[in-house]
Amino acid sequence: MNETAPFRADHVGSLLRPRAVHDARRKYHADRFGPDGFSSHPDLEGVENEAIDTAVKMQQDLGFMAVTDGEFRRRFWHYDFMGALTGLALVERDEGIQFHGVNLPPIFPTITGRLDFPHDHPMLDHFRYVASIANVQPKISIPGPSACHFRVAPEDIAPAEYSDMDVFFDDLTRTYAKAVDAFYRAGCRYLQMDDIFFAYLCDPKQREQKRAEGFDPDWLIHRYARVMRDAIADRPSDMVIAMHLCRGNFVSTWSAQGAYDPAADAVFNETGIDIYFMEYDSERAGGLEPLRLLPKGRKRVLPGFITTKTPELESLDDLKRRFDEASRYADIDQLGIAPQCGFASTEEGNKLTVDDQMRKLELVVSTAEAIWGGVDR
Repeated sequence: MNETAPFRADHVGSLLRPRAVHDARRKYHADRFGPDGFSSHPDLEGVENEAIDTAVKMQQDLGFMAVTDGEFRRRFWHYDFMGALTGLALVERDEGIQFHGVNLPPIFPTITGRLDFPHDHPMLDHFRYVASIANVQPKISIPGPSACHFRVAPEDIAPAEYSDMDVFFDDLTRTYAKAVDAFYRAGCRYLQMDDIFFAYLCDPKQREQKRAEGFDPDWLIHRYARVMRDAIADRPSDMVIAMHLCRGNFVSTWSAQGAYDPAADAVFNETGIDIYFMEYDSERAGGLEPLRLLPKGRKRVLPGFITTKTPELESLDDLKRRFDEASRYADIDQLGIAPQCGFASTEEGNKLTVDDQMRKLELVVSTAEAIWGGVDR
């Protein structure tokens, strides 16, 4: 049995926020932010700690061998981490990014100086807290490095040096290499990078948007892969790095669509990643054929056949059939199961109840038991 990742059953990381956390964050104005990211408060931290204790116990009781803090201390899956980087600031504007029928909160990352990872980044302590209470392997997810480029408009990049993209990407690589090292030193042996923009670059509309900004989308895919590979290249052998890919997740809506074909080879063979969480809950993700590009060996894909966007529960028989199909393209021993995305990529959460979330997580575990004989096989 395995006590360290990869596991047959896992989840992306975020969980629906308890009402007490929502109320405390409003009370202590945790939606306000300064140069170091979103604000916190000692009394808010106590509420979050209590909720995280309960969430970790829930995950362990369900049988998961890797647990997270549910991202209960965050407003966004990415901006809280990014806003605490040196050289990056969050600003509020009139209108947020358009998703399918809804706009994100109007907060935007801007690069004000040379990028770096500070020694006191708050998410190091977020990880340390989970590690202090977990009886199984603690995991933390952070946005992948591509978020610091894809989500920043060219006009919001201030340093003159960054007119040279090689300088920008070299700084980004060093920033993330320092982050990987800092998390390792904090005790992290299972780090997840939510690098969803590889999947965005499979969407014709998103590709056209990047062309309008002066970038070849295929060049970006390979450049993002190189940044990831170089950032994690020096990690110790006992540190596992995962990547999550999806097409947007905000109150059960989405932003992009398109099969993985344009990015699959780079994702599987150029990033150096060990585990892949891949959205596969709708036709927007395309077919399973790109799994044929997964190299033989120890890498593992956890197809997200179980959606976090709607409460309807998938059937175990249907999931078995989908894995039968997936095994035509990748060895079943290199597969596992996870939901398609987090349940609350932002603090608003998706349109499910806590009971719906529990049933989905139970199904993840029972699917692993039915197909592989256990979560830790």
